[in-house]
Amino acid sequence: MLSTVIFIMVLSVLIVVHEFGHFIMAKRCGVKVESFSLGFGPKIIGITKGDTEYKISAVPLGGYVKLAGETHQDKVTGSEWEFMSKSVWQRFKIVIFGPVLNYILGFLLFSIVFMMGAPTLTNEVGGVLDDFPAKAAGIREGDRIISIDGEDIEYWNELTEIVHKKKEGEIDLILLRGNKEMNLKVKPKIKEYKDIFGKEVKIALMGIKPSAELAFIKYGPLESVKKGFTKIVELTALTFKALWNLIIGRLSLKESVTGPVGIFMLTTQAARMGLVYLLNIMAVISTSLAIFNVLPIPVLDGGHILFLFIEKMRGRPLSPKVQEIAIQVGLWLLIILMLSVLYFDIIRLFKK
Repeated sequence: MLSTVIFIMVLSVLIVVHEFGHFIMAKRCGVKVESFSLGFGPKIIGITKGDTEYKISAVPLGGYVKLAGETHQDKVTGSEWEFMSKSVWQRFKIVIFGPVLNYILGFLLFSIVFMMGAPTLTNEVGGVLDDFPAKAAGIREGDRIISIDGEDIEYWNELTEIVHKKKEGEIDLILLRGNKEMNLKVKPKIKEYKDIFGKEVKIALMGIKPSAELAFIKYGPLESVKKGFTKIVELTALTFKALWNLIIGRLSLKESVTGPVGIFMLTTQAARMGLVYLLNIMAVISTSLAIFNVLPIPVLDGGHILFLFIEKMRGRPLSPKVQEIAIQVGLWLLIILMLSVLYFDIIRLFKK
């Protein structure tokens, strides 16, 4: 029950932030907002303030703002407070500001995580694998690797970054066993793997794995902001690269995309681990939501932006019929995608 409440709260925050982006920019551009709904379907509760009805609806997996004169199906009167009466630039700002606020939220949450203390694996060896050079060299579980090729090591990511690139020669290690320092030489084994994008890569391996020991690295406000910005840039680049590999067939939809069930499992696990983990997963989801929404698929914000771009290039909008057909096609594609992702989520759930 608690897991469900946390999931709904996380989702609600991300939805409210997204829809508030559309809402606040519409207000700034002089467009009347008729309703602001958290959720879809029948209204559970609502209150009207000014021109806007604020409500909570029955299905909590989404939300929307309804703008006056938003579509051709509305009774458009040509009034200045209608969405369709605004310039292409103003309509673009209203559409894009939902994803923009999700993106900003992701950045802020990552920055907060770095200020609270980002969880990072330490340099402690948690296990040594058979048939790998580390075991032959004498490395044991519980050892701490404090230096590689003259570079001081505190965290596991520093260790792997150096080792994976060592394609030739031996690695000079200094490790701490109890209170005793030891010097070892290890010639790594070169293995070929497929990376997360399905590309064949060669990496060097010693045959060790980390322990479960974590260090929480805290940074000052300015450094946290810098790291938050770097994190969101890296996540954006990784997401677009993954999308491209999905399009060209190098990545499998089954293995690389998650939906509501997968997100529920992730948020539940993160909440059990602590607040910093929950904020981190919220940042990832918020950023991903922003990127997904700007894809040029009719129904999504990116589809509306595509229509606006075409209108700007042509000097006039596409006909209502063409837009309606495109939206129907986009809706069916989205439904098929979501059902596929839901199916794969359930398959993964039952495999565990």
